Amino acid sequence: MGGDGLLGIEGSRGTGTRRQWLLKRKERWLVVLGIVLHAVYMLSIFDIYFKTPIVHGMDPVTPRFPGPAKRLVLLVADGLRADKFYEPDSEGNFRAPFLRSIIESQGRWGVSHARPPTESRPGHVAIIAGFYEDPSAVTKGWKANPVEFDSVFNRSRHTFAFGSPDIIPIFCGALSHCTWSSYPHEFEDFATDASFLDEWSFDQFQGLLNRSNEDQKLKELLLQDNIVIFLHLLGCDSNGHAHRPYSPIYLNNVKVVDRIAEGVYNQVERYFRDNRTAYIFTADHGMSDKGSHGDGHPSNTDTPLVAWGAGVKTARPTPRNNHSELEFRFVDEHMHDMPTPTEWGLNTVERVDVNQADIAPLMSTLLGMACPVNSVGSLPLDYINLTEAEEVEAVIANTKQVLNQFLRKSQIKKSNSLHFKPFKPLVHYAAVLDQIEDLVLSGNYEAAKKEAENLRKLALEGLNYFQTYDWLMLMTVITLGYLGWMLYLIIHVLRSYTPLATKSLKMEQSVHSRSKLGKQVHMCGCLLMGIICVLLLWERSPPLYHAYTAMTVFLWTQLFSEYQFLKALWRDFSGRNTNDIIELSATTAVSVFVLEVLVHSFTERRLYTWCFLVVGVLASLYLFRSIPWRAWIPVFVLVACWFLSVFTLMPAEIPDNTPLVIASGALILMVGVIARWFDSHTEMNKYWVYVLNHDLKKPQLTLLFLLQVVLVGLASVMVWLTTNHRRRHQELLPLHQVINWSIAGFSMVLPLFSATGLFSRLTSIYLGFAPTFLLLSIGYEAVFYTALALVLVAWILFENTLLFLSKREVSSTTSRSLEDKIVLEHGNRWLQLSDLRIPLIFMVLFNVAFFGTGNFASIASFEISSVYRFITVFRPFLMSALLIFKLFIPFMLVICVFSAITKLVEVPRSGCYFLVILFSDVMTIHFFFLVRNTGSWMEIGNSISHFGIMSAQVVFVLFLFALTNIYTKDIQVRSSHLSSQKKV
Repeated sequence: MGGDGLLGIEGSRGTGTRRQWLLKRKERWLVVLGIVLHAVYMLSIFDIYFKTPIVHGMDPVTPRFPGPAKRLVLLVADGLRADKFYEPDSEGNFRAPFLRSIIESQGRWGVSHARPPTESRPGHVAIIAGFYEDPSAVTKGWKANPVEFDSVFNRSRHTFAFGSPDIIPIFCGALSHCTWSSYPHEFEDFATDASFLDEWSFDQFQGLLNRSNEDQKLKELLLQDNIVIFLHLLGCDSNGHAHRPYSPIYLNNVKVVDRIAEGVYNQVERYFRDNRTAYIFTADHGMSDKGSHGDGHPSNTDTPLVAWGAGVKTARPTPRNNHSELEFRFVDEHMHDMPTPTEWGLNTVERVDVNQADIAPLMSTLLGMACPVNSVGSLPLDYINLTEAEEVEAVIANTKQVLNQFLRKSQIKKSNSLHFKPFKPLVHYAAVLDQIEDLVLSGNYEAAKKEAENLRKLALEGLNYFQTYDWLMLMTVITLGYLGWMLYLIIHVLRSYTPLATKSLKMEQSVHSRSKLGKQVHMCGCLLMGIICVLLLWERSPPLYHAYTAMTVFLWTQLFSEYQFLKALWRDFSGRNTNDIIELSATTAVSVFVLEVLVHSFTERRLYTWCFLVVGVLASLYLFRSIPWRAWIPVFVLVACWFLSVFTLMPAEIPDNTPLVIASGALILMVGVIARWFDSHTEMNKYWVYVLNHDLKKPQLTLLFLLQVVLVGLASVMVWLTTNHRRRHQELLPLHQVINWSIAGFSMVLPLFSATGLFSRLTSIYLGFAPTFLLLSIGYEAVFYTALALVLVAWILFENTLLFLSKREVSSTTSRSLEDKIVLEHGNRWLQLSDLRIPLIFMVLFNVAFFGTGNFASIASFEISSVYRFITVFRPFLMSALLIFKLFIPFMLVICVFSAITKLVEVPRSGCYFLVILFSDVMTIHFFFLVRNTGSWMEIGNSISHFGIMSAQVVFVLFLFALTNIYTKDIQVRSSHLSSQKKV
């Protein structure tokens, strides 16, 4: 059987008409345009919300007093949760006795509040550079610097750093005044106890001090001022990922970190003997209970902070009244005066919480250095032991450093704008600075400090003002672009895949092709595009601004060039009767309602439960009235929908349950055997006639089916063997690794050799992807695989029933059938209004393919332990590829069934694909308006990720269509087979 040509299937060669050839060429162009448009518009979020906050050209501001410390030791325990650090163990003993003694006697403590994305690089950037990560770094996987930025290390005289190869080179790789060392990536093996990584960093530091006893140059360098020593301790992060933060290995790693902190303190104090060393102990992010991080959950954003040594205040009792700033919130939306948990045992010691970016100005001030010029942190005065005059000078320096960033951004925007709109509250900033200096000279330190803090807050607001300066213009341009694209898709589908193309529009189309209107419209579009580009060049706008506006103008130019078609379309619509208009309105309303439900399902997965409960009842009632009960179709549809509805009630954080994964393998085998028997023993049932193998030449492929069954069983066995061995011996055997990779690769090839009947091929595809999915599963998602497959079968049977009923009614309406079912190509017919159900059902199932077991829009939903049966050594790209492939397997099942259904009901798959993209873009534009720039960063980040996911859908749906086409291109259905027999 032939196919569409657009999505991976070759079109007809030599036999197609010129119209069909032109249609395929236009659709290839349309697909390329769609990919480019969505890629370009998706980048708009980087200009609107993900614009780099970094600017260059500011002068550093050094405090006008000497720093109390000569050197600073920074200890960062990667992935250490605040609660696991402060709380006691099951026996009532605290896990960090040394640091706890520091908290209770000679230092200050609190919780450092991180901002999502709670990943290692953004956390370290906030700690060391004082600003919240340049969001464009996400395009480089948080691994490299897209824009160079200043840091405490840059400002130091010399920095010594030891730790992970994923962190140390980011800050030290380009510094000439930095001595650093990191271990190989191969050390990061999730199958082992990773606390030895922390011991490695401590050994390197110890070796540094030992070498200095023999190296006079090194010793002289260590004795100078403004020295920073940084130890990155990765153990808690690796053990949290591999074993969970409540595991004995993780909790023991907290004790290891405490011993290292004590060892570093003792070594430094013995070596220098001058009491001029300041110490900072903290973490970059926490760890969720399931061993992941990235989102804004308190387990990820709350990290410990302990400071002591030179220039740091000592412990104080908790004041009775500590509610001076009731409205103040940290960057993770936690209140400043949240109560300390009783189990921490620290209610009597004053707690001082900070934003993570506040640590950078704290370190700079302790050393008497200029704060990093890109920092937005606020100096936490409750940590620093300064005189009143020095406190004011420190606050003024902090304020001027933030103000300099504002002034630089204002200068850049003013020089590039035809009509500049300044930030009004800071128009007279110079007068405020003079007032502050006058207050300092008069000795009114409290008033000067208050004025400086207010000025700093205004400067931060001004930074945000210029960060979103072009927001309204960009939103307008991109909204118009999406509307133009959707209208253009509608026109294409109407012109190419509906009966409108053969009726009254023929004359208008031929007139339009000979008219000069199209050329005039394109000339006006080019002129407008040129004028806009000149204006943007005048304002020195980024190149992407040109791309956004050019794409929008191009789309609307194409729309206006279709004036004659739109005019004829309106004439045809006006001539329709009332029933047709009501049917169109009802279909549109239902479609919009379903799409709105899908939009809200991104934040409320339980909507799918209600959806499948209701659909199961309605569909089974319809089928019960349409066909005899003995067909069992209504019962199957009801049970399948209700079975799937359970999964969206389950937690998105999938708990480990190896026995359930193994049981899922048995369930897959049972479903596969039943499907095989069903395909071979229902020849006399007329309701299955279009989806089964009958009347087709059936090859003897029993051996292939048995091989697939064996591979599913073997995958289940390997799930048990691999997991048990890794837990007992903390390693992944190479033999197990080879077997797992072999099963996964070999099983996905076998469906290509299965029978070409619709049900036979889909059963083989289901069994072919099952071993890989089982090996990548850790819990109930393995059962979800079968539940989704059963619903997909229910969809096939529902469409098959509709097809059977329509075939039965055809004889009484032959003339109308000939009119409405004109063959387009390869036996396909025109699309009807009722066919919108196919792309609409596809959208629902495509979304539930992931939301049944998690939240595609949350970083923390990517469970890294899913890949441990294939790889345990830290390989971020390979691990990410495996996780993404696991997510794609349910998608591929849905697309395979979608392709099979388009063949079954004889509708053009290309036409349905463009309707899928149209529906996706209705959701995309909705998400575009739901993007937030207020509220918590978690809400902002999630809204942006929703928009990004829907924007990318046009690309990866196309990719999956092409990939699954390998499996579905030679599927045969009985209806097409009989048609070909009649032609012969």
